[in-house]
Amino acid sequence: MAASIADGTTRIENAAREPEITDLGDFLNKAGARISGHGSPVITIEGVQELTGTSHAVVSDRIEAASLLIAGAITGGEVVVTNTIPDHSAPVLEKMIAAGFNITTGPTWMKVSETRTFTGVDFETLPFPGFPTDMQAQVMALLALANGVSIIKESIFENRFMHAHELRRMGAKIKLDNRHAIITGVPGLTGAEVKITDLRAGAALILAGLAAEGTTDVHGLKHLRRGYDNLPGKLRSLGAQILG
Repeated sequence: MAASIADGTTRIENAAREPEITDLGDFLNKAGARISGHGSPVITIEGVQELTGTSHAVVSDRIEAASLLIAGAITGGEVVVTNTIPDHSAPVLEKMIAAGFNITTGPTWMKVSETRTFTGVDFETLPFPGFPTDMQAQVMALLALANGVSIIKESIFENRFMHAHELRRMGAKIKLDNRHAIITGVPGLTGAEVKITDLRAGAALILAGLAAEGTTDVHGLKHLRRGYDNLPGKLRSLGAQILG
């Protein structure tokens, strides 16, 4: 954004390739910027004197969309997520299919059908287009109920397994080994009092609470609100029993 109105040409190397970066570049170009290569590892920006007003629809949130799909999967329900781009969630969908879930997609929607049993899968978080670190916690909650053992390697952020300790309070069987989490699936989870440690951990604990027997009290919702627009309300519309 700064380079768009800076004097001369700016070259960004080792740039993030996430769809949000591409979308930002598209928006700025509509406003008069001269940006090329956005969505690739090298972005070139030729500075302009000024930007102008424009109209732009922001790209859908792939992390929220995949989190809602996990809500259907973890409860054995059927959920259709609309106004999304399935290709942006491809790494998550691929792992869900490998675990045994019935996933179908269209140009702007994705659906998980009722699945009662599923198996563990392994994955490593990577920069886009690899498996997103922002879905690691939610999928860990799902795999806590899978048949067999799953191994997750967190390659993006350090200390991003704090939700594992809270999932254990609910009966999950998770062993941490440096950057690896080894999850042995259990038949069921039980409600407990848990605390959100970060944004995605919050989503994971709420998803686990949906599938757990009994009541789960989740504290620290301020973290959740930073990245989800009324997640409890959207889950209620799907039939979840959420108070507060």
